[in-house]
Amino acid sequence: MSDSTGELTPIKPARLAQEIAKLSGARRAGELTPDDYDQRFARVIQELHQRRIDGSREDILAALKPLVDKGEITEKEQFRLLAQIGMG
Repeated sequence: MSDSTGELTPIKPARLAQEIAKLSGARRAGELTPDDYDQRFARVIQELHQRRIDGSREDILAALKPLVDKGEITEKEQFRLLAQIGMG
């Protein structure tokens, strides 16, 4: 998706959290091998670098916190995500 200037629309922190939770759930359910999980995680990070995130580190943490609290993603996954996007 792009705007009228041809730039890709930035990703909202809630959408990022949703994608990471979906990946984590598929890994836990055995739908993804560790290698498949790593490849898909890397694709999410690549897309973030291309599109940017429409929010600050605090916004991202606020979107991820409920998922960590519920066990939908691990703290390790949260840390990895923040580190990969340069907000670790």
